[in-house]
Amino acid sequence: MLRLLSIELQKLRYNRSAKVISIVYFALICLIALIVSIEFNFGGVEFRVADMGFFNFPFIWHFNTYIAAILKIFLAIVIVSMMANEYSYRTLKQNLIDGLSKKEFILSKFITVVGYALISTLFVFTVSLILGSIFSDYTEAGIIFSDLDYLIAYFVKLLGFFSFCLFLGIWVKRSAFAIGFLVIWAMIEGVLYLVMKFLLFKKTEVAEMVSQFFPLNSMANLIKKPWTRLGVVQSAANQLGEEFSKDYGVQILDIGVVLVWTGLFIYWSYVILKRRDL
Repeated sequence: MLRLLSIELQKLRYNRSAKVISIVYFALICLIALIVSIEFNFGGVEFRVADMGFFNFPFIWHFNTYIAAILKIFLAIVIVSMMANEYSYRTLKQNLIDGLSKKEFILSKFITVVGYALISTLFVFTVSLILGSIFSDYTEAGIIFSDLDYLIAYFVKLLGFFSFCLFLGIWVKRSAFAIGFLVIWAMIEGVLYLVMKFLLFKKTEVAEMVSQFFPLNSMANLIKKPWTRLGVVQSAANQLGEEFSKDYGVQILDIGVVLVWTGLFIYWSYVILKRRDL
């Protein structure tokens, strides 16, 4: 395991684009946090987004993981370019000649995927804890460390998404085409949902039940949109006689579906590599 990790770290060490994109990803997370904490002045009225409760515990775990997950496309570029470089620079073939089996090669890439997901999760945890400590109205330990399941969902979401990108990178071989196919697949899932919702199964919940098992949709379901959970929005809705009864929690079924897709993507990656003549 350590040997495989050292091989991948050595490759990443000399991959300048991977380092730049990774730095941009983590910098953007910090930048978003900085922007919402800045005090603005509109017509003499001082206004700060952080005062609306975005950084209150435990809501901050939900909010920050949702925002950080949107930026995951940056690390997706790193994953697919990592595989494209294996083909372009023939390091894949050289690794196999040096005695690395195809199974070990896939395992080394999966370790990299897990590493990126874990580092990103720890980074979001640290940033959220710092911001919450500064801006949150609630400082009780029981409140601070509640809803940490959003971090688990974030990790699983990245793990599944990066595994999908790894599969595309191995299958397509070119990073631009892999990212393009990722976009096309997202559109396919959307079209399939609309066809089921408005043509095949009108006035039923079949479309929702089926689409929750789609790869990208199942990943999206892990962390639901947090906006209507915000206290300010809830209060405004109550004054208008509206009520949000949405379940914002992390569902075990969604985690299970994404983990199954993760396993399938890694297995299919191995099958493609095993059958391909390098």
